[in-house]
Amino acid sequence: MNRTLLRFLLGRLVGLVLVLLATSFVVFSAVHLAPGDPVSFLMRGRPVTPQARAALTAQYHLDEPFAKQYLLWLGDVLGGDFGRSVQFRQDVGELISQKLPTTVFLVVYAMVLVTVVGLILGIVSALRPGLVDKLVLAWTGTSIAIPSYIAATVLTSVFAVKLGWFPLYGAGEGFTDQLWHLTLPAIALALTFAGLLARVTRSAMLDELSREHVEVARSRGVPESQVIRKHVLRNALGPIVTVVGTMVASMLVATSIVETAFSVKGVGSLLINSVTVKDFPVVQALTLLVVAAFLIANLIVDLLQPLIDPRVALGGDPK
Repeated sequence: MNRTLLRFLLGRLVGLVLVLLATSFVVFSAVHLAPGDPVSFLMRGRPVTPQARAALTAQYHLDEPFAKQYLLWLGDVLGGDFGRSVQFRQDVGELISQKLPTTVFLVVYAMVLVTVVGLILGIVSALRPGLVDKLVLAWTGTSIAIPSYIAATVLTSVFAVKLGWFPLYGAGEGFTDQLWHLTLPAIALALTFAGLLARVTRSAMLDELSREHVEVARSRGVPESQVIRKHVLRNALGPIVTVVGTMVASMLVATSIVETAFSVKGVGSLLINSVTVKDFPVVQALTLLVVAAFLIANLIVDLLQPLIDPRVALGGDPK
């Protein structure tokens, strides 16, 4: 491992830690910035018995100075203790671990659809100018403009209620049953992202097709399929992978709408429900989870870029 790679990794890891620390400070401070005292906020304005107030004060160290409260809370978080859910009366880490597999399954399912549909349509659009390109552009423009909740409503009405091809709600049990139950949610989640990926793929492909080395390869009699595969698609993968990495993290947030629409009990619907009832310990934990996922996805993309395009130096630009 060379020094450039070590410096890059160190810089990215330091940046990741700093952003997570800043995020943790913001989400912790929100309890104290809310109107009223923190105990009343945590209890959502309900009457609090002296025993309950004492328990909450001890749990969140509310009798300590603010800085010490934050450091104690941060120490608990680093140890995997996010506190207890006010609504469910359950350990937050345990609650999230129960619902996270469903959301991960949904995100992976949706990303497979996004990758397959987005890449195929983007490549076809770039290689088939004219009617095909216009049709793809029309579809991508429409898919990008349709919000997830509208897509969820239409899909439910047509394929679940009217045709009865798919279940109306729930996540199912077992791999096959989950595939069946989560097909409509995955399509609703993937629709906008597939349109975005198709646009990015088309743009990256067209940019590479216009480069001089592609014309040189064609003039030397290199088969067109090999030109597209080795000289165009491979060099176009950089921006495509960057967008895909960003989409994975973005989907964790987008799942909240889709899971709520299809009554899927994942972390997305848990986040919406927790915000609604002001279950702040759960909101804190999920906010940190989403930010961490976004940062890790970006780090992985940065590490993959030099492997995709050797012209790219770690932390640098193509030359």
